[in-house]
Amino acid sequence: MEEYIVSARKYRPMTFDSVVGQLALTTTLKNAVKSGKLAHAYLFCGPRGVGKTTCARIFAKAINCLTPTADGEACGQCESCQAFNEQRSYNIFELDAASNNSVEHIKTLMEQTRIPPQVGKYKVFIIDEVHMLSTQAFNAFLKTLEEPPQHVIFILATTEKHKILPTILSRCQIYDFERMTVQGTIDHLKYVADKEGIQYEDEALAVIAEKADGGMRDALSIFDQAASFCQGNITYQKVIQDLNVLDAENYFSIIDLAVENKVSDIMLLLNSIINKGFDGGLLIQGLAKHVRNVLMAKDAATLPLLEVSQQQRERFQQQAQKCDTRFLYQALRLMNQCDINYRQSANKRLLVELTLIEIAQITQPDDTPVAGRRPKRLKTLFKQLLQQSQPKNTAPQVAVAEPVVAPRPVVTSVKQQPTAPQGAPRLKRTITFSWNNLLHKDNGLQSADNQQDADQPNEQKPFTNQELQLEWLSMCNRMPIKNQQLLGIATRMKNLCPCITEFPAVELQVENTLVKEQIEQIHGKILTTLKHYLHNSDITLTVNVVEHDAPVRILSRREQFELMEKENPSVGRLREAFDLELA
Repeated sequence: MEEYIVSARKYRPMTFDSVVGQLALTTTLKNAVKSGKLAHAYLFCGPRGVGKTTCARIFAKAINCLTPTADGEACGQCESCQAFNEQRSYNIFELDAASNNSVEHIKTLMEQTRIPPQVGKYKVFIIDEVHMLSTQAFNAFLKTLEEPPQHVIFILATTEKHKILPTILSRCQIYDFERMTVQGTIDHLKYVADKEGIQYEDEALAVIAEKADGGMRDALSIFDQAASFCQGNITYQKVIQDLNVLDAENYFSIIDLAVENKVSDIMLLLNSIINKGFDGGLLIQGLAKHVRNVLMAKDAATLPLLEVSQQQRERFQQQAQKCDTRFLYQALRLMNQCDINYRQSANKRLLVELTLIEIAQITQPDDTPVAGRRPKRLKTLFKQLLQQSQPKNTAPQVAVAEPVVAPRPVVTSVKQQPTAPQGAPRLKRTITFSWNNLLHKDNGLQSADNQQDADQPNEQKPFTNQELQLEWLSMCNRMPIKNQQLLGIATRMKNLCPCITEFPAVELQVENTLVKEQIEQIHGKILTTLKHYLHNSDITLTVNVVEHDAPVRILSRREQFELMEKENPSVGRLREAFDLELA
């Protein structure tokens, strides 16, 4: 029985022309061989499985060829080429830096550079995975690399160029190898399949090429695995079964259902995918890549960015015509956020389900009630709350100023309706607040010089404690706007709670004499402001210091609001609906 050789070794390129996907790089190397202008050190860097070591061997063979061809290829017939093919050449040395990375190994290598070649022109040292050398080994290698003997050429290969010292990089000609394109990988797999007499489907080879992620060696290894599983007939269904790859048809179906807002069907499809053993995080990653491809397919200019087969490219174009660009942008944003939070999530399936639900709701009409979505129009929501909180046949008690641009509203008080006679229907408490109350056009205290304007002889309008406290808080909010020097006293005054002792006498209790002195400095303006906004010219204001042993505890504004919210749940519902904050 003939010895089996894996495809990655059997079809390893032996000439520059047989190297796949590196045309510009191999052309440069052939020109260097033809002209004889060779550097003393080369660095081949790039991802795994793209031909770095292969090109290094072909280059080393061409350098030492006694009769190279006109285009820079090795003849394959001379003594040097024959020795290389039979692996008995003394002019080409390969060192694996992953296992020979110490200073002693490098010193041994440097000693070998002193011996000139017996056959050929150069001694070529190929050091693979050179980034694995230790810092001390790099330093020992540095001097020889800078000024090697004329008969020595170094070819370094690495997958991680950023780990190599800059002093090494500056002494080398650097060649960056490219990742294999999907189409280039498919074409090479077709060549290998035809050589081996294996039947195949284009879609199956496309799956293998995408799974290889730009590495030809990986693609050939996967090809051998699929060929063994499929017994000489590589089909799409068998390949996705063998590689445990989620069928791309699921992605197309999810997007089609999301555009049609069919959440239930998406949940059933997700359940079937998870039951097959696929991880929800991988589903989101694959779906994000799919949506990205759909987005690229919407524009002919970005169509070449799709690394898929021609048949798949046509499918993406068809779906791109159904999807709005805004939908694709929003879907990508949601899936990216899900991918970020997936690892930390305690309930990963729920996170995936919520993400797919949100994607399916992107194209949902705004006025359609959907569970779990906030209404976009606060005005409509606010009207619904009013209808629930107000009694029938009663004038509404809520005054709302609907600003174009305004700060966040502040809940200030709950107004209790006058007690109704016994037997009459009981009225509900209603909420009273206004942006204009907090940002009045005066923006400050009334001047004491305008006493005549504030004290109208016929103004003796009654007011309640709630109205007094509302105007007090509004006054405190306006004071810093007009005069920043009043910021400190205004902040202290917000925590004070004036109350009616004997109408219309108002008493204000403060904690200490210092606060009392500060308030008495603006006592006249405070009193004038209260008279003006409460429309009562008989108001008097007394400031007293609270005795520390007094049994009555003064509640703060927040404590008052929490008590008010406890007594009237409608206040809490309104605060949650508008996301209000207490000033």
